[in-house]
Order: sequence, then structure tokens, then C-alpha cells
Amino acid sequence: MHRHEASLRVALYSHDTQGLGHIRRNLAIAAALAGAGHPPAVLLVAGTQVTTSLVHPAGVDCLTLPAIGKNPGGAYEARQLPIPLDEVVRLRADAIAAGLAAFQPDVLIVDKVPAGLMGELIPALKLLRRRGRTRCILGLRDILDEPHIAAKEWRDAGSSRIVQRYYDAVWVYGDPAVYDAVREYAFLDAIAAKIRFTGYINRCDEHSCRPEDLRRQTLRDLKLSAERIALCTVGGGQDGFSIAEAFVQADLPSDTAAVVLTGPFMEERDRRRLLTLARHRNRTRVVTFTPHPERFLGGADWVVSMAGYNTTCEILAANKHALLVPRVRPRLEQWIRAERLADLGAVSVIHPDVLTPEQISRWLAVTTEQHRKHTSIDMHGLRRVPALLHDLLHMVPPSAFVAGAQPLVH
Repeated sequence: MHRHEASLRVALYSHDTQGLGHIRRNLAIAAALAGAGHPPAVLLVAGTQVTTSLVHPAGVDCLTLPAIGKNPGGAYEARQLPIPLDEVVRLRADAIAAGLAAFQPDVLIVDKVPAGLMGELIPALKLLRRRGRTRCILGLRDILDEPHIAAKEWRDAGSSRIVQRYYDAVWVYGDPAVYDAVREYAFLDAIAAKIRFTGYINRCDEHSCRPEDLRRQTLRDLKLSAERIALCTVGGGQDGFSIAEAFVQADLPSDTAAVVLTGPFMEERDRRRLLTLARHRNRTRVVTFTPHPERFLGGADWVVSMAGYNTTCEILAANKHALLVPRVRPRLEQWIRAERLADLGAVSVIHPDVLTPEQISRWLAVTTEQHRKHTSIDMHGLRRVPALLHDLLHMVPPSAFVAGAQPLVH
């Protein structure tokens, strides 16, 4: 089958104002769909140019929106364009609606925010519902925030009404044995009926994540002589400097190398500080950007990390010794995830406000001879996504999707 003859078209939207998590999750889902049966044509809709630097599966392309980020006070602002925020949002909304109108997706998968950033997705949702051929899916990570805060944000944004009106299914990318979003967030019955837990989205497979091969590759590429690797990864890097700085100054076990992944959004002055520290430690390397962070993680013996969704999934799937130092501001999503997993014996956790190089040194020393604990956490999300999509597509015939029709409630 030629690419232009693909029978299914899937669009994935992420608002991605902070970090790379939403984009990486959507890329993983796109790869899972591309590897299942007849590969669909997949359009990623995202607001960061980093998307084009990441590796895409065949049949996947990007619609890149003008970027929006958060300033130090936590308020949204244009990341690059020197124009008012409301103009950037209108520009993005027009681009999304026009792009999806031209692409004519059979399926739209929206990450986390039902209305999109500042409501930018609503015009496109109205258009798609009016045309009546697109199934819309809301994808939620395992944990949004503390229940009372998540409920308030959901209520203030009118999310329940939007989901009931425009969405046919809600996928929760997690395991209810770790965190049951239906119970914790007390969703309305009409929304709870649409929810399916996929299991965690794990990008590593048995071939790409063999630790021995990945360890040798990492040591060779970074010109390191060691038997083991301690890795520090801080996601996009915009707020991970203090963790990376403590890690670089920690004492390593013998015959162990240290590798730091800074992420593409770390401030240049902070990156230079880490590089300066690393130059005085001959078994330490700083990597400023890689499209394959999971390969470094797969070859590591220890991992010190924040507790973002994607990295945590990769840590669990690879069964690594992990010390999670969660982000605790402006929301407690990472802290809740880390505590739940620590309660299951899957990871160690420390609060970022009390982190020191000495604590990392002690943790590395204590875990040197410990065996990693295997847990029964459901890590098979990418195996289930194609089947869930197939079920949704075949649950109601296309003729039922007419202008003004109510979305599926199942």
C-alpha cells in the first residue's frame, strides 16, 4: 500500500507549553499505531520546533504551531514571536482548524486539555463534529494533580461539558492499581463511562532496551571507561538544574561513570555550569540533547530523575534502580506519582527541597548490591492502544456521526 493510500488518518494534538512530555507520549502512540496492521497517516499537531528534531515513525509528520511557554511567574506568553499572547492563541487556533479541516482525520487524539490551550482547540472540535466523521479521544496521563485542584481546574475550564459534547472516549494512560483516576477525581458518570485505562505508555521494547548493548554503546560514544553507569535525566531541563548540579557533585561508586542529560530547555548559563563541574570529574559527561533519552536510560544501572510521566514509565519498564526527585511546584502531579510508586517498592523518593550531593552519594552506595524489585504495574499501554482504537472505530457506524449528533457514551 502506498503512503497516500493509507485507509486511516489520525491526528494527535498536544499543547506542550512546558517540557517534552506531551510530545514524546504522542510520538509513542503514533509509533504504536504505525506498527499495528495497516499503518495510518499520522499528523502531530504541536507547538514546539523540537518536535521536528525527534525521530518519527514512517507515515508521521508534523504541523508545528507558534510556540507558547511560561514565564518565571508561571503565566503564559509567546515563546518566540514578539506579539501579544491573545494574537498567538488566535493564530494557533486558526492553524489547527485549517490543518485539521484539510487533513480530515478519522481520529483526533487530544493530550490532557479537552479545549486545548486557552480554548484554542474549540473551533476545530466544532468543525470536526459538524462534519461528523471524526472520532475524538481525550488522553489523560495517570495523575493530573491533587484531586481538589484537578477538580477545580476541570470545573473552571468547563471540561465536563466539553468532553460530553465533543469526545467519544477518554483514555487514561495508567494503571488504576497505582492511581484510580475515576475514583480520585470523582468524574461525572457520563464521563466515567467513556474512560478506559490503557496501562502505562512505555516506549521501550525488548529489542531496543537490552541493557548490555546500550551500556556499551553509551560508554563508547561518550569515551568513558567504566563498568557501570549512573544517569541523571531532568526531562526538558527548564527546572531540573538543581538536581543535575547535586548529581554531578555526588561521589560515585568505583568503576562507575556519570552521565547527565540536560534537556533542550535548560538555561544556557546552567548548562555551562554543569559542563564546568564535569570537566573536573573525568568519569562524568554532560549531554545537552538527544532524540533517544531512553537509550541512555536503558544502559544505566542507576537513574536519578524527576518524576515526569514518560521518564518514569521508561524507568519502570527497564526495571532500574531509581531515585525520583519530583517537581512539586506549581502542581503536585510528580510528587503523587513518586509516592505511589515508592509505596509499591518500585522507586526511592526524595523531596527536591532537601536534596544534596551527599544524599545521592549515600543512595548510590546503598543500592550498589541490591537487586531491583520487579512489580506488577501494567506497562502495556502501547499494546492496547491499537485495539482500543479499533473497538472505537467499529462501535458505531460512520453514518451515526452526523452534524449535531451527540458523542458516544459507552
